Amino acid sequence: MNPYIQTNDNPDITKERKNASFDVEKFSEFYVGGKRVLAVRREVEKYVEDRKELRDPIPSAFMSREELIDNSMRKMVEMVSHEDMFDITNIEKLSYYASLVHVREVHALSLHYLMFVPVIQSQGTSEQIEKWMTLGLARAISGTYAQTELGHGTNLSKLETTATYDSKTQEFILNTPKISAAKWWPGSLGKFSNHAVVVAILYTNGECKGPHPFVVQIRDTETHKVLPNIKLGDIGPKMGINASDNGYMIFNNLRIPRENMLMKHSKVLPDGKYIKPPHSKLAYGGMVFVRSMMVRDIANHLAIAATIATRYSSVRRQGEITPGKPEVQILDYQTQQLRIFPSIARAIAFRFAGQELRNIFKKVSKQLTQGNAELLPEIHALSSGLKAVVTFEVQQGIEQCRLSCGGHGYSMASAFPELLGFSCASCTYEGDNIVLLLQVAKFLIKSVEKIRSGQGSDLAEICEYLNRKEARNSTLNDFKTYTNYDIVSDIEFVARRQVFRAFNKFEEAKKTMSKEHAWNSSAIEFCKASRWHVKLYIVRNFFKKVDQDAPQEIRPVLKNLARLYAFDLIASAAGNFMENGYMHFEQIQQIKNGFYECLSILRPDAVSVVDGFAINEIELRSVLGRRDGNVYPALLEWAQNSSLNKKEVLAPFEKHIGPMMKKARSML
Repeated sequence: MNPYIQTNDNPDITKERKNASFDVEKFSEFYVGGKRVLAVRREVEKYVEDRKELRDPIPSAFMSREELIDNSMRKMVEMVSHEDMFDITNIEKLSYYASLVHVREVHALSLHYLMFVPVIQSQGTSEQIEKWMTLGLARAISGTYAQTELGHGTNLSKLETTATYDSKTQEFILNTPKISAAKWWPGSLGKFSNHAVVVAILYTNGECKGPHPFVVQIRDTETHKVLPNIKLGDIGPKMGINASDNGYMIFNNLRIPRENMLMKHSKVLPDGKYIKPPHSKLAYGGMVFVRSMMVRDIANHLAIAATIATRYSSVRRQGEITPGKPEVQILDYQTQQLRIFPSIARAIAFRFAGQELRNIFKKVSKQLTQGNAELLPEIHALSSGLKAVVTFEVQQGIEQCRLSCGGHGYSMASAFPELLGFSCASCTYEGDNIVLLLQVAKFLIKSVEKIRSGQGSDLAEICEYLNRKEARNSTLNDFKTYTNYDIVSDIEFVARRQVFRAFNKFEEAKKTMSKEHAWNSSAIEFCKASRWHVKLYIVRNFFKKVDQDAPQEIRPVLKNLARLYAFDLIASAAGNFMENGYMHFEQIQQIKNGFYECLSILRPDAVSVVDGFAINEIELRSVLGRRDGNVYPALLEWAQNSSLNKKEVLAPFEKHIGPMMKKARSML
């Protein structure tokens, strides 16, 4: 039932695959979103595998930054030239195609398609869409999104770049008043974009109207030289994603036409009169779109890490459990399972949450086109919370998987350093995680205020648990009879208590200090509340997805993974559940026993589960996690790509170390 079995594979990994208790292909179909989706993925994989021009000539770990950028640009041009694959009407197919070609790199058109074009589409008038999207989709121009500033990250209201309207010339004047206002970090800005959507503080008729987006040409479309009154450059190497030219930008009285302000929602008339948007949160649509894409995609990086760690642990033999017996597969050690298996469960939980977020976003997008923004605050809070929780836990999970691979996990050959660099960045871009958790908290505050004012029946569906009657104690007796409903109820209790605790602390603090200082003094408790709120959603969605949607033949393995995720969550936060006697020690011990049993049940299926993630070798980009399990000869082959191995004696030795030793020998 595992199609990954082939001849000449490592016998240990073949043995693992023969142990599968479920149909791996059925698992893959459900995991990726359906049989049709899996078929498209396989089509794209075969296409990329068969075309060397779409792949790296050598492992990217052996490339300099200049070589990384050159290779990325080469692949990007090749990628878009294959029109049968580069289909902008099929986002799923296109995004997977791009991910296989570039893997964990960000190419020069990444922000163009992820931010520049979607923002124009969501916030531009029909005339603006016709003008810039036509050019953008034809790749006649290349764009990026410039919001973040050197001294300002996610605090949108405190941006310092100004756009002052001049009614005499009907132009906006863009300025960078001081160094902290320099645009800093936008991908593809440093060297390759010639247009940007710039977020600046709007001033018109002497009044400040807050941040608004403007389309700005920043380079000549023929010569690609920077236009007058603009300074641009690359910000230098980073912890990862170094094929991207993240850049800086400074304006000095740059004039742009009035029509360059994106005016679907807000408008500035020729005389400078400002027309405010019909709904203050309509601008959130673009951010929600990006975060809805992020959650599922970042979850995939944890799936990659878990795949690498699980496969490697099945072929790595070290130590012995029974004295005198051969060395054992390290996957047999319970401590190894503890490091890896929760990440397998989290990867699935996060992917399902990301899929559901995408579904909700599609529903909200349709409502927005009809002028209905009722669900926008709810999905903004959900997308913010999921982005914050998922990116943080993915980063932690990747590190645990790296540690599970010992010294080899430190090598670039493992792919873990690259994965860690990518995941660390995701904790910050598109909203710092702590800031996003506090945005969720503001949504929760409004929900509690509704309950306190007797409007509890008007809560968003995701917050209905806040209005339920408090339970006195958990009803858990035996983990084997601990139902999904019981698990969700217990997590609801802890989440609800934390939300009200944070709210009450905030209300109490407001009695002795300003609202702003009270907010700051309650921020830690609110972050805890937001995390519990989001984790409750993830657990509930995981159970719902398995119980209602999963095919019968793969439901047992998914049920075990869902319970593993929930037991791990509760056991890791035992103090929260034991507080005030809601759970007692024996109940927590039952949770731990259930967790250990889930590890044991998963052990024979572990390799087949990660096979079920359907991650292609190109995307995996790991010697340790290769499908055939033949790790050691592959590591030796990989090492031969090092430029240091091209010459037997290196010049630095002849220049420095050699003379030193020669001198030392002469003195003996």
